[in-house]
Amino acid sequence: MASYQIEWKRSALKEFRRLPSSVQGKVFQAIEKLGENPYPHGVVKLTGSTRSYRLRGGDYRVVYTVDSALLRIEIVRIRHRRDVYR
Repeated sequence: MASYQIEWKRSALKEFRRLPSSVQGKVFQAIEKLGENPYPHGVVKLTGSTRSYRLRGGDYRVVYTVDSALLRIEIVRIRHRRDVYR
């Protein structure tokens, strides 16, 4: 299986930098693993979208899109679970 290229939206990168340092490492590791398998166990497809998925990282959620034709993953949003869907 080919590895996927991970791209970050500018807003998602800003959200990542605002995370507590204790959470950043865990979330970053989970995102790096997406490059090998964009659909790991526990990932949920978001309703109303054809390519958006949610990854859990403790109390934080990573929303990303997958473009299988271009082998690309785009990190769209990283927020606390109470704020991510607003």
